[in-house]
Amino acid sequence: MSGASPRKPSARDRLLASADELFYAEGVHTVGIDRVIEHAGVAKASLYSCFGSKDGLIRAYLEGRHQRRRERILAELERFRTPRDRLLGVFDVLAEQAAAPTFRGCAFYNASAESTPGGVVEEVSDANRAWTRSLFTDLAREAGAPDPAALAAQLVILYDGTSVGARMDRTPAAAVTARAVAAALLDAALGDHPDAPVPYAPTRGDGDVTMR
Repeated sequence: MSGASPRKPSARDRLLASADELFYAEGVHTVGIDRVIEHAGVAKASLYSCFGSKDGLIRAYLEGRHQRRRERILAELERFRTPRDRLLGVFDVLAEQAAAPTFRGCAFYNASAESTPGGVVEEVSDANRAWTRSLFTDLAREAGAPDPAALAAQLVILYDGTSVGARMDRTPAAAVTARAVAAALLDAALGDHPDAPVPYAPTRGDGDVTMR
């Protein structure tokens, strides 16, 4: 007796998979809904019944990226044994991601570059950046940094630049370099690297120092 056949992906699943592929590769506004619908092989009415609008589909695409990114990073960090290695391991995970032939940089940065302020892209991107900032702060605290938020602020900037550099240079080398810089910043925060710069802590009135 043969086993049950695999469940056919729903129209919603097919639309999300198509949006994830096309939006990430080409842009959330460059790609029109007709291309997503054609690529997914569903009726046009399915998009509106599942997501309400293209903005609804963009939100679902970015929220899916955010969830998968959190799960991937947290799962990968489990392989590192010490707090120091876990903090630096964030850059190892980025290097592995940047080595993939499909890497196109940060999905949230890319989408934000195309979008106007105040929309769904900004909302979901802000949530993604807040989580990453919190991750760095928690890892810095576990590693013994006396001012975890100050160290996290530097690491956020380093991570942002690394993602852009890896995309522009089409190589993970930027992430390897960034890991070494992050190690020097951590040593400076712990007082083990006196020649390294002191971590900068943003004050009221400074621009928001965040990451994508």
